[in-house]
Amino acid sequence: MSPPDPTFLEGVKSACTGATGTPFVLLGNFEVEDEWARDEVGLPVFGGRASTAIVNRMDEFAVLLAGPGDHVVLKSAPDPDYLDYLEGLGIELPGILLTDAYDPAATVSEDALRSPRLLAALRSLAGQGAYLLPHGMSALEQQLCELTGLAPALPAVSVVKAVNSKIYSRRVATDLGLPQAVGWECETVDEFVAAAGEAARAVAAGRRVGVKDAYGVSGKGIMVVDDTRRMDQLVRMVTRRADRTGDQRVALVIEEWADKALDLNYHFTVARDGSVRFDFVKEALTENGVHKGHRFPARLSTEHAAQLVIAGERLGARLAADGFHGVVGVDAITTTDGGLLPVLEINARNNMSTYQTGLQERFMGPDSVALARQYDLRLTGPVTFARFRDRLGDLLFDRDRGTGLVVNNFATVNAATPEPGDTRPYVGRLYGLLLARTQQELTDLDNAVVAAVQKETVHV
Repeated sequence: MSPPDPTFLEGVKSACTGATGTPFVLLGNFEVEDEWARDEVGLPVFGGRASTAIVNRMDEFAVLLAGPGDHVVLKSAPDPDYLDYLEGLGIELPGILLTDAYDPAATVSEDALRSPRLLAALRSLAGQGAYLLPHGMSALEQQLCELTGLAPALPAVSVVKAVNSKIYSRRVATDLGLPQAVGWECETVDEFVAAAGEAARAVAAGRRVGVKDAYGVSGKGIMVVDDTRRMDQLVRMVTRRADRTGDQRVALVIEEWADKALDLNYHFTVARDGSVRFDFVKEALTENGVHKGHRFPARLSTEHAAQLVIAGERLGARLAADGFHGVVGVDAITTTDGGLLPVLEINARNNMSTYQTGLQERFMGPDSVALARQYDLRLTGPVTFARFRDRLGDLLFDRDRGTGLVVNNFATVNAATPEPGDTRPYVGRLYGLLLARTQQELTDLDNAVVAAVQKETVHV
């Protein structure tokens, strides 16, 4: 009898450490791009971003990626009823380590570095052969490894940062001959001025262009331009800043907007030995450039699916040659004329789709359809998981039925709770994975969950 195929996580452990049983310490340092961008010169103005407090509590996603022999570092303890709920689904939870410090505006990595008791616990795990697997590797996580002796599961920061630049994405796609949107990579002000002139002609002809920071994320660090006057204004702002600072560097990409049919995210794992495992492709749900969830299986032709597998293998080989190993998600689109652009950007870090893998393997049957999404809330005070559990009732996933909502992050619901006495409404998010047998059943379930959670929302 042949042994069972390794799980997704076992494959990551093997790729990053050489053994499927290596204990991991997982760290959900979301929006690590902010650290990579610290010394870069990007756009002089930025798009909106989600609440920092909410983003920083996305660290709880790591609980459902980790295995029972692993540990997860969190900024604060999960709601105990939420943990009971997960265990009631048959999920073996990892060990949970808490930071000593808690600053809503700080990432879990920043809090961890200020936590003597946590650092001592991590040193003990390092002595047992544990590796640190962060959402993405930056100087902060490298410092955490140095302070504790944890081995890094990912390559050096210099490598990780380099391969996560949108400039790198475009240049690799060009080198490999992969189709991509018309665009320009800009590393100096002169390059930007010249590219902006080319882009302005496209805008004058009725096309839109996007100007992106090399390390922008989640709708932040991007400007959509559909007016030549706006492009001229941006050029003036960039050149004036350079004149004022004497710094002629920029880290920007300009791309013409393609006529999109579907947003896609495909995922593969690159091993230290250079081998590449293609993991999956999902349909990405976005709004104004901000990630909102995934639908899978993706509504994708067999031909396009095969092309993404080939693109993933070629990109993975190039990343390996450039010194990277670990998980990779690539954003792609199909176009309204039936085409495929397989490289919008390379995210050589955990992706939102990464954190759904454990639930997929455990609960998704061969005929299931799934929707991973966030439910935005407007609250006036903290809400317990028990209250949400009662509110959702039969809408929650039932193992015997094989359908329903699995809550995969509850910390983000109350992350932005204001100081005591402040009763102003605030924003919260509930994240979940919905499983159903048909697309219509999935739509009906989603609508029912929206109606249920809206009962907790204050309308002002």
